[in-house]
Amino acid sequence: MPKFYLTTPIYYANSRPHVGSAYTTIVCDVIARYKRMCGYEVAYLTGTDEHGVNIERAAEKLGITPAELVDRNQQIFRDLWKLLGIQHTHFIRTTSAEHARAVQTLVRRTMARTPDAIYKARYEGRYCVHDNLYVSDSSEPANCPLCGRPAELISEENYFFRLSAYQGKLLALYRDHPEFVQPDFRMNEVRSFVEAGLKDVSISRRSIKWGIPWPDDPEHVFYVWYDALTSYLSGIGFGQGEGGEANPSFKKFWPANLHMIGKEIIRFHAVYWPAFLMAAELPLPEKIFAHGWLLFEQEKMSKSKGNVAYPEPIVKALDELTGAKVGNDALRYYLLRETVFGQDGNFSRDALLTRYNADLANGLGNLASRVLTMIENYCEGIIPDPGNATVPLRIHELASQPHRDAILSSYENFEFSDALTVTWAAVELVDKYLVEEKPWVLAQKTENRKQLEQVLYSAMESLRIVCALAHPVAPESTQRIWSQMGLQGALADVRINQLQWGDFKPGTRIGKPEAVFPRVDKKEAWERIEAMENEIRNPAGAAPKPAAEPAAGAKIAIEDFAKIELRVGVVKSAERIPGADKLLKLLVDIGEEVRQVLAGIALAYAPEELIGRKVVIVANLAPRKMRGLESNGMLLAASADADGKPVLCTFAEDIPAGSKVK
Repeated sequence: MPKFYLTTPIYYANSRPHVGSAYTTIVCDVIARYKRMCGYEVAYLTGTDEHGVNIERAAEKLGITPAELVDRNQQIFRDLWKLLGIQHTHFIRTTSAEHARAVQTLVRRTMARTPDAIYKARYEGRYCVHDNLYVSDSSEPANCPLCGRPAELISEENYFFRLSAYQGKLLALYRDHPEFVQPDFRMNEVRSFVEAGLKDVSISRRSIKWGIPWPDDPEHVFYVWYDALTSYLSGIGFGQGEGGEANPSFKKFWPANLHMIGKEIIRFHAVYWPAFLMAAELPLPEKIFAHGWLLFEQEKMSKSKGNVAYPEPIVKALDELTGAKVGNDALRYYLLRETVFGQDGNFSRDALLTRYNADLANGLGNLASRVLTMIENYCEGIIPDPGNATVPLRIHELASQPHRDAILSSYENFEFSDALTVTWAAVELVDKYLVEEKPWVLAQKTENRKQLEQVLYSAMESLRIVCALAHPVAPESTQRIWSQMGLQGALADVRINQLQWGDFKPGTRIGKPEAVFPRVDKKEAWERIEAMENEIRNPAGAAPKPAAEPAAGAKIAIEDFAKIELRVGVVKSAERIPGADKLLKLLVDIGEEVRQVLAGIALAYAPEELIGRKVVIVANLAPRKMRGLESNGMLLAASADADGKPVLCTFAEDIPAGSKVK
């Protein structure tokens, strides 16, 4: 049996995963299911990255230990993957003893095989604790290229990996194996980065203790990226038992066939990781695929920006509103159908609900209900025998091997939107076939019996093939349709690459036809999803009750005023909100982050005249929802006239964004 090993990046256990971070895991689950249906033995690894200064600081703020924090957060990931039906075979935690042994085994192997690859020296430069990224080797102020936050100055003795020695080897790898990084334009980015010259990278830290100790030098802990990347080895047994790398599971599955990652971490995977493996004289993974971001309101999802959508409310709300398990498949289908994989895509609840009603409820779900009901009514629930009838010309395309091969090729090349587009075109084709053949009319005359049976068999056989082809993306609903069709066993066990027309056995008794995708009211679904998201943001339940406003003219104490955090902000972008005459959506830079703020100033200011304007923002105001969007702050303004026209507070002097207003 052929083997296939694929991985997601292990997720940083410092916050709840949103739809953007779940995207990679869902995609890998689709790939894993598809490969299993092609006869592969699949190892699918995911896990949680639980070390680093960010974890240490977050735990300190909460008044708990780092171990308590990551124990709690890793369970959130496990519970979410279960909810989303993720069938991973391996889950690795970087705080596990097995992983620590693997990391230490890798560095010892490296020092034994390539003695000059690692050395000790002093590091001074800027480091981003949020992205665990060394930003520059200078003491000059610098911002992180990934998140934009100011990088911290670090000065300490570290162990370094001699990355500069691997420039030629990496360029040779890219030249000889152009498929190593995909899509092609990502390979071009990586090659350009390496051609510009590589600097040695620090792979240990002394300033923190929350990490894996360096062997024989416990004052140092491993740099979190050296630690995290090794999870691809430790998760399948590297470093365990006699001989370490001789572990049977590791020998079976390494090298990995596919590392699936987001584009923001491509440098670590396509430059650092292969160099680490070269120095340790271990085989390299076959392919690294860096996909784009899921954008929300045209920006990458980020809790600090207030533009996060969570997967749990979508799944649970649709399940509750329909009384059926449809939410998981609806989310999976939308994510893979709506976005060209590899490119950035825009996440929209409205588009998701539209896809659900149009493609799933009115499309596949309606087709299954129609065909099964006609088999129940006209054939006493028994699959008819088509006799020696040839495949009807109208659905010959669906029955053809080239059609199915095109869909399988799309899965192989991660062109999920294309695979689903062609599959759902088949759904439309069968619907059209039924409208043209009118089986409900044929059923009225005995002499049309044979033609009726041929039409219904062809529709059922088409539905069988569609369900098999769609199963990797919509596993729960296609399995329910499969069972209603009277087909035994798990649809996951069907060989998707061996589908043949005519394999549906006549005489099969179908199950009871039931709606698989009940329609939903979009407004009701939107409100339910939004309510559940608010529960996630405020786990205690209802939002805190606002303090009573003081009577007009009443005095407040200085302590009350001190509770308000006012900061200087610079407007980076401004745009109107459709359907809201008074509201503008602003992105405001307040120094350490960029906030999304909704302001009722559209009648007083045109969006374009606000760009670059310095404003005063209430920075510690609780988030609130307006028009389905979240506002994280409030702008200070005065009323210029009796009509209440707002005039924004600003500054005559030059003052940096983020400065406190006192």
